[in-house]
Amino acid sequence: MTRNLLGHLRRLWRRLTSMGTALVLLFLLALAAIPGALWPQRPVNPTTVARYIADNPRAGPWLDRFQVFDVFSSMWFTSIYLLLFVSLIGCLTPRLTDYARSAKAIPVPAPRNLSRLPKYRSVLAAGDPGDRARDIHAALRGWRRVIRRRGDDTIEIAAERGYLREAGNLAFHFSLIGLLVSLAAGKLYGYEGNVIVIADGGPGFCSASAAAFDAFRPGTTVDGTELFPMCVRVNGFTADFLPNGQAVGFAADIDYQAEDELTANVWQPYRLQVNDPLRVGGVRLYLLGHGYAPTFTVTFPDGQSRTQTLQWQPEDLQTLLSSGAMRFDPPARSFPDADERRKNQIAIEGLLAPTEQLDGTLLSSAFPAANDPAVAVDIYKGDTGMDSGRPQSIFALDPRMVGQGRLERMERVNLRLGEHVRLQDGTIVRFDAVTDFVSLQLSYDPAQIWVLVFAMTMMTGLLISLIIRRRRVWVKIVHSDSSGLLCIELGGLARTDNAGWGEDFDRLVTRLVPDARDAAQADAHDVADTPR
Repeated sequence: MTRNLLGHLRRLWRRLTSMGTALVLLFLLALAAIPGALWPQRPVNPTTVARYIADNPRAGPWLDRFQVFDVFSSMWFTSIYLLLFVSLIGCLTPRLTDYARSAKAIPVPAPRNLSRLPKYRSVLAAGDPGDRARDIHAALRGWRRVIRRRGDDTIEIAAERGYLREAGNLAFHFSLIGLLVSLAAGKLYGYEGNVIVIADGGPGFCSASAAAFDAFRPGTTVDGTELFPMCVRVNGFTADFLPNGQAVGFAADIDYQAEDELTANVWQPYRLQVNDPLRVGGVRLYLLGHGYAPTFTVTFPDGQSRTQTLQWQPEDLQTLLSSGAMRFDPPARSFPDADERRKNQIAIEGLLAPTEQLDGTLLSSAFPAANDPAVAVDIYKGDTGMDSGRPQSIFALDPRMVGQGRLERMERVNLRLGEHVRLQDGTIVRFDAVTDFVSLQLSYDPAQIWVLVFAMTMMTGLLISLIIRRRRVWVKIVHSDSSGLLCIELGGLARTDNAGWGEDFDRLVTRLVPDARDAAQADAHDVADTPR
């Protein structure tokens, strides 16, 4: 029974490590990556995934159960990935051993009958057999060649070239393994963090810990305690738009400090653009996008005020019509009692239009630039839930607080810059300003340089395997009894593709024996000249 089990395991291993299986697994890996392009991925945009599941209550949970929103870390994608890795190693290791042996081998002896080869020529030439052999041997420079003597009257030359083709093939496949290992190492030891930073005097951010990011995606071995130390502040942001509202370019003027510059408080200026990241200390800082952050000031009945600037989420990427919410807690002096203060919190929820466009009282945006900002907001008073301990979205109020009557809507109004509205209790809400915010991504991948190296060696190996062709040539030099000349037989064999080998072989014959006469034509001429 043990012998049968070992036999089955050997057959399974041979099947797994065959090149056919590796190709099938490579195809399955590409096929398995398709859902990652069709559905939103949680590591990239968890908010979009949550919204998709909420909008598709039947299909969404089932797709999540099968890890469709986490394709590249799913069990089934990882299984195909690992099987491909094992298959390639098991397939290529014996090929590497065979290539190492063939690299030291000398060309094989000529077949007994060269005329049976696909390419064959027999020519006559004058001269000494040894001199001819040395001349042909010298003309085959760049070939691996050897001279052999067969008896006293026959000299044989065997030559072969194109050994680098297999080397290129092996380099391609081993570089593919290296690429897979590098990508896996990047997922193990790298991390990505997304953060929104208010421009024009905003507080900026420092990558001291994972808590500094709005979304943080660590590698498997990253615990967030040893992140690259870096601080960034955004001084300004510019965007260029076509007349139809399409964005053609983003740029942010930033200051940054990293490593020793943090202790010296030295800031370095940099102009950050899309697809042109800031690279420092092994990390890359990308500019992903932008939006708008409105500023509201709430003045309570006793004259004390609170001002807040907070990013709102773009709903329409063409016009940057955005939605969001703000929560204002009254100063302690306004309501010394905590319960009373909680009941007098102010909340704002609504839409922000960078360029106002009204259809009656319905607000929309005509253009993505902040040419004529306006907001359409609902103003609430009551308990916003900030002290409840439950997590809340920064872009929307908790509907449970509204449904329970603990948060009551006091006003619905459209406001332009500088306008305000007064509530019944004397509270004033003023729309003060609109500021740009930028979405930044900090990425660290220690294996990135190796991904580039292996990608380049893959392309090099592929080009070598496509350009170089394996060729074998044999030459036999013997005395011709009928004419007294040397009979030189040449045979050629294409070990890979046969395209163009006929013309190459004819040119090779002409180069090796430039003064030769075709043996068949010479025999016919001799027969025609023989007197009857």
